[in-house]
Amino acid sequence: MSKIRGRADIFNLRIPGGSGLPCIWMVWVCVLFAAMGCRPGPEGRRADLVIANSVEPESLDPVFITGQADARVVESLFEGLLRIDPESAAPVPGLAASWTVSEDSRVYTFSLRPGIRWSDGRPITAMDFEKSWKRALDPANAARYAGLMFAIEGAEAFHTRRDEKAESGPGFRALDDQTFEVRLVEPRSYFLHLLTMPIFAATPAHAILESPIRWILEEDVPVSGAYCLEWWRLNDSIRVRRNPLYWDNENTRSEVVDFLPISNPSTALNLYLMGDVDVIWDKDLVPTHVVDELMGRDDFHQFDYLGTYFLRFNTTLKPFDDPRVRRALSLAIDRERITLRITRAGEKPAATFVPSGTHGYDFGRTPVIHNPSRARQLLAEAGYPDGKGFPPVEYYFNGASSGPASNHQKIAVELQAMWKEHLNIQVKLKKNEWKVFLVDQESLNYQVSRSSWIGDYNDANTFLEIFTSSESNNRTGWKNSQFDALIDQANRTLDGDARESLLRQAEFILLEEAPIAPVYFYKGTHMFDANRVHGIHFNILDRHPVRAVSVSPGH
Repeated sequence: MSKIRGRADIFNLRIPGGSGLPCIWMVWVCVLFAAMGCRPGPEGRRADLVIANSVEPESLDPVFITGQADARVVESLFEGLLRIDPESAAPVPGLAASWTVSEDSRVYTFSLRPGIRWSDGRPITAMDFEKSWKRALDPANAARYAGLMFAIEGAEAFHTRRDEKAESGPGFRALDDQTFEVRLVEPRSYFLHLLTMPIFAATPAHAILESPIRWILEEDVPVSGAYCLEWWRLNDSIRVRRNPLYWDNENTRSEVVDFLPISNPSTALNLYLMGDVDVIWDKDLVPTHVVDELMGRDDFHQFDYLGTYFLRFNTTLKPFDDPRVRRALSLAIDRERITLRITRAGEKPAATFVPSGTHGYDFGRTPVIHNPSRARQLLAEAGYPDGKGFPPVEYYFNGASSGPASNHQKIAVELQAMWKEHLNIQVKLKKNEWKVFLVDQESLNYQVSRSSWIGDYNDANTFLEIFTSSESNNRTGWKNSQFDALIDQANRTLDGDARESLLRQAEFILLEEAPIAPVYFYKGTHMFDANRVHGIHFNILDRHPVRAVSVSPGH
């Protein structure tokens, strides 16, 4: 029997315009929700912790996920050798109790915790990690985050099957039940940070073998993390329950956690104000038209973290195969207008792709990011003076099919107006739901599309490496051998200053070739009452393990 069920999204309330939240409006909402009987659910119990979790996840399989909403659930179910510290976001021991590193910093030997078990009682062994990582690298699975494993000796060759030796396997193996060895191509200063990512988690080979397609949806699916999956109801909720066999169960703070897939910001805020949601974590789930009012509240929190909102150009299609066209569209964007008129939460216009504040990295100067005159000149040089002869352009973004316009849509409208005003280009807008949007972007079924990237670890490499030629997260069709070589050389360089210089040169090429157009750096925006919700810390990666979060009894 499957845990996944269908249900229509019935939450579609909207905060009226103007200031404040009138009492009569709140009473009306209470009556309406009471009539719906939608919280608590038919099981008669409200979860201990309820999270507004943005879009419906693509999957709960660690191999296939890409977004924050997916990862938040998956990280509660599956754990790797290391896990994230909730306060600092630094890597700390997870299913591995300790490790040693060879003198040349290329061989890591991990010792698993004694007695660790899957939620079905079976022992978790080093062979489980060997099978899990090989599955993640299997080209048949086309894992989008497989590139994170390419720091491991033989991993890229195994994934691409580009030589005969690939079948011999990548550079990791179980030495015995408790010991797991990993051999790197070259030393990587950020390698331990990589191991906290979901793709490196232990997944249950014995369950996957029995049900390769639907294993994650089966009843009582074995998990290695702090929580077990109780249900996944489409467009309603994902419920997880404390895993009593988790090695650190005594420090798991909430018994039952619900993740609500909500893409409408007004809906998220309504549920939060009603007390049906304890935490709004996602940057896009706070309605921009009430941000000024919310900023004065004690439960509205802002912080800096590593995230960039940007556009991708499909460089395999004309006219976007010409870097002059791509740069022209980028220079025509008034980024400050977008952050002041639309996002309105203190976001900074992005002149570079790597956010300021990234550890050990500074681009060194601020490129010009808004120059309509230069944009028109570049477009004319490309053969389209004053936009004449420029083919129809479609700008693609994801958004909900109903409810008020999202920031993505509002930004799309602004871009459409800017490109018409400065370049005399006609742009059509196309919107689709998240899963379809992702598939289209990955298959290069778009011309220009909106994108975002949140740092997986605090290093410039997490932003730049995704645009190397072999990276599945590239999604632009752009390839540049000089860029690839600089990233490869930086990855092999341990000297901090020399490495920073190489990464800076690579980013300069990325900005000059312009397969992307950075728009702004994110500002973290959360809503929760710190007097009743505990265990959330504002860190540079905006990663918050659910196992560490609790709500005070009686609230």
